[in-house]
Amino acid sequence: MTRIAIVEDKAVIRESLAAYVHTDPELRCVCACGSAEEALRELPKHQPDIVLMDIQLPRQSGIECTAQLKQLLPATKIIMVTVYGEPERIFQALRAGACGYLLKRCQPEELVAAIREVREGGAPMSREIARHVIAYFQQTPAPLSAPTELAELSPREREILELVAQGFADKEIADKIGVRHGTVRWHLQHVYEKLHVRSRTEAVVKLRSAQAT
Repeated sequence: MTRIAIVEDKAVIRESLAAYVHTDPELRCVCACGSAEEALRELPKHQPDIVLMDIQLPRQSGIECTAQLKQLLPATKIIMVTVYGEPERIFQALRAGACGYLLKRCQPEELVAAIREVREGGAPMSREIARHVIAYFQQTPAPLSAPTELAELSPREREILELVAQGFADKEIADKIGVRHGTVRWHLQHVYEKLHVRSRTEAVVKLRSAQAT
């Protein structure tokens, strides 16, 4: 059973997120908090595996709360679930320790899929968020050793990375190349390790940067 906590100041949204979580029998919401202060006090008692974190909280922000929670609960994974899609907020959240970033208008199945992906070691982002991040990096390129790193990928890993860059989800990639969903995730973990990145977005940025050189 994967233990989920929710940090969201609006009660209606807290209840909706909890309902989404409970659509999967392998997930259980163990705590729901309305502020960063409550979360910092209550979450260490419940030891959640994954936290769904809002950014715009009263008084202390969700980004500040994320940074402090990672010190208190370093093994806990945090997914930002917010209405904000600006690159600056995304990077602040990731630097604070978040491993995923979803928009609140995502469908229930997208949220559950993101939780599963984090549980398996992934770093999910809404497609719109991923596009913002890639566009930001394309506008402000950083020196990368991508060509050398990409050369270390196997043909299958390179094929999967190319499909990720085209916007296909893991399940779509699995169907397209005739393998199981878990096999795609396994290959992607090797891609992340070889490219020294933590998410599909960062991997795509390295791919595109290498192709532009």
